[in-house]
Amino acid sequence: MTDDVVASVVTTAGATRVHIPIHLRWGDLDALGHVNNTSMLKLLEEARLRAFWKPEVGLTGPSTAILDALDLSAETMTLIARQEIEYLLPVPYGQRPLEVQMWIGRIGGSSIDVCYEVFSPRGDSPQRCYARSTAVVVMVSTSSGRPVRLSDEMRAAWAPIVGDPISYSHRR
Repeated sequence: MTDDVVASVVTTAGATRVHIPIHLRWGDLDALGHVNNTSMLKLLEEARLRAFWKPEVGLTGPSTAILDALDLSAETMTLIARQEIEYLLPVPYGQRPLEVQMWIGRIGGSSIDVCYEVFSPRGDSPQRCYARSTAVVVMVSTSSGRPVRLSDEMRAAWAPIVGDPISYSHRR
């Protein structure tokens, strides 16, 4: 497996983030030739799953990948309660994967705020930030549909990537 498809946890300038390479598909583009806003949600979802779901047998994932989301008999599941995206630059199509950097802006009782920054491919100089986003992810009981407290395992796995939440520049 090449470096452009491997997730990693990286500490730079005192901030620890999960770096997830995400390939674009031609169908992610809109008529203007850049990534459509609805496709951005799908790209962020894919990055989130790779960062927090356990990898398939034989594959490796980052230390944050502890959720067994493919277990259909699981007692808990994750739901997105809210998502905000700030677009900074149009994302052009390219064959090298975008670099999605993720961290947790807040750990609550039953939820986390997952923060993202979407960058041009690793190795670009300078590397451009196209978008940033925050998703509120809630742990929910599959039987009752009610929020459940985050486990000690989740808190321990995710504590190293807690950082400052995103401060959006275009809020009114």
